[in-house]
Amino acid sequence: MNSATVRNLLVRGMLAGLAAGVLALVVAYLLGEPSVDKAIAFEGAHSHEHEMEAVSRSLQSTAGLATGVLVYGVAFGGIAALAYAFALGRVGRFGPRATALLLSGCALLTVYVVPFLKYPANPPSVGDPDTIGKRTTLYFLMMLLSVLLAVAATLVGKRLTAVLGTWWATVVAVAAFAAVIGLAYQFLPVVNEVPKDFPAALLWRFRLSALGIQTAMWAGFGLLFGELAERLLNPRPAKADTGRTVPATH
Repeated sequence: MNSATVRNLLVRGMLAGLAAGVLALVVAYLLGEPSVDKAIAFEGAHSHEHEMEAVSRSLQSTAGLATGVLVYGVAFGGIAALAYAFALGRVGRFGPRATALLLSGCALLTVYVVPFLKYPANPPSVGDPDTIGKRTTLYFLMMLLSVLLAVAATLVGKRLTAVLGTWWATVVAVAAFAAVIGLAYQFLPVVNEVPKDFPAALLWRFRLSALGIQTAMWAGFGLLFGELAERLLNPRPAKADTGRTVPATH
């Protein structure tokens, strides 16, 4: 794949990421923000300290939310496009659309779902401010480990294909990935800072909405980028001229 094609894929990936970010923004505003508001209200009702907000809540839930989600979408869309340029033709006999969906699904799984199952998202009122650095480090460590293990599992699966065949090589690679991730879940520190009186239903809705936002982001990106990549890499031939003569009008 030449540099011009890679550049075109990168541009399309960033545009698809922006569009997917708009979709995720809608999901975040409709599903995530109500849970955040309730969590903040819970914190205010149980806290005796009243701090002035540096940024108003209305600005956070509109312009701030939009900026964060859209920048995230563009950035990860560009990274995913570069990964796509490398993976196309190397992960099996998949076309541009199927490869884009496969890559998006793997990104959702490794970048978000696997770390999420160990360190799930919490609303603003959950967590000790003094441990935010530790919690952030553990989360990104889990994310990095998940991505590296996914790459390693893919390479192992490719090596085993010649010996075991595609099906069993895939089964062994996935099983090895799951086993090592399970060990990481077991040995990495547990973080449990949810207040005892925090509503369980609210916590569940917040975490479910966080998962829904990421799913909307990556599903939307996979579908849109797959279509853009298909049109770039497999352009449709121009329709042949029918040769029909339009009669002249007098």
